[in-house]
Amino acid sequence: MIKNLYLLRHARASEKASGQQDIERTLNSTGLQNATRMGINFTQKNYQFDIILTSPAIRALATASLIAEQIKYDTGRIHQNDEIYEASIRTLLRVVNQLKEEWNSVLIVGHNPSVTYLSEYLTKAEIGDMTTCGVTHIQFENLKWEEVSEATGSLVSYEYPDQLNF
Repeated sequence: MIKNLYLLRHARASEKASGQQDIERTLNSTGLQNATRMGINFTQKNYQFDIILTSPAIRALATASLIAEQIKYDTGRIHQNDEIYEASIRTLLRVVNQLKEEWNSVLIVGHNPSVTYLSEYLTKAEIGDMTTCGVTHIQFENLKWEEVSEATGSLVSYEYPDQLNF
C-alpha cells in the first residue's frame, strides 16, 4: 500500500499588525489568490485527501479552507491540530506517525521551517526554503504511518504557485 503525504506551507500572510498575535495573521491578497490556485492545481491533478490537517493559525486555516473549497472537500472536515503551529521537526514527525492507518492520502498545512525540514528529512531531497503555498508530495511504500522516519519517503514533487501556468 502506498501512502501519500502532502506537506504544504501556508499561503502568504499579511505582516503582523501592532498588538496582533502571530497566530492571528491573515492571508494577504497574494496568499488568497495562491491558495485558490493551488486548490485548482490539485483539482486538475485529481488529488483527493482522506484528511486535511492544519495548524490553528488563521493563515494556515484559511489556506486549507481555500484549497478544500476548490477540491470539493468538506471544510467542516478540516482538522485543526495545535501541535502543527510552531512545531519542531520532531513534533511534526510525531503528528505524521500518529495518523490513522486508514488514511492513505493526507494534506498537512503548516509553517516553515518545519514543513521544509520534515520534507527534507523524510526524503533526503534538497528542497531549500519552501515558498509560501509550496507543497511537497511524498510517497511511502509498504509503511505504516508510525514507521515513517528519516529517508523512508520518496519526493514525488515540489510545487509552488509561481510555476503554475494559470
